[in-house]
Amino acid sequence: MARLIGITDIHGEYDKLCNVLEKVSPQSDDTIVFMGDYIDRGLKSREVVDKIIDMQNVCKCVYLIGSHEYAMMHAPTDDYYNYLFWNYGGDKTALSYGGFDNIMKIHGEFFNSLKLYYITENYMFIHAGIRIGIPLEKQDPVDIVYIRSEFYKKKHHLPYKIIFGHTEFDEPQIQDDKICIDTGCGKYKDALLTAIVIENGVETFVTSDC
Repeated sequence: MARLIGITDIHGEYDKLCNVLEKVSPQSDDTIVFMGDYIDRGLKSREVVDKIIDMQNVCKCVYLIGSHEYAMMHAPTDDYYNYLFWNYGGDKTALSYGGFDNIMKIHGEFFNSLKLYYITENYMFIHAGIRIGIPLEKQDPVDIVYIRSEFYKKKHHLPYKIIFGHTEFDEPQIQDDKICIDTGCGKYKDALLTAIVIENGVETFVTSDC
């Protein structure tokens, strides 16, 4: 049976990404939803983006935008996001691309194509969450990539379970209506990268070895 796989908050940790993908062993009928924050903090942001793009040759892939991509793309025109990018690991990203200007030159088409969320029959994948009580079509993209407790501490009452990241925990946080799979990869040296694998309605988790 086809599986639905979610991976988020990789943060330049290429080796951990490869380890998780090897464990998951995606097949041609699987779908991987990459849920943002591919860049910053770790030393191999460019390699991470190359790898997830290349995964299109293995299975269906969906790519969402995270807070770090949002900040990077707005950094040239907005002082606030410029500050966020450079102060939250953007220097590592610029280094991996051989300079900030090369990021969009090399992967601009990819970054410009990133989606805000992805919905299936029973699940919604998103980077950070939504502002509860506001229709999806009226959600602020800033909330979608940056919101925290206003989302995960409340029931959302939507007709599907939301899989999200952005707010890190030591292990996946499982609630009736939502699951957070950000386990701090890239932010903490020994933090693991976690993937969720959904098959026949059963949710399991796969973590990197290191």
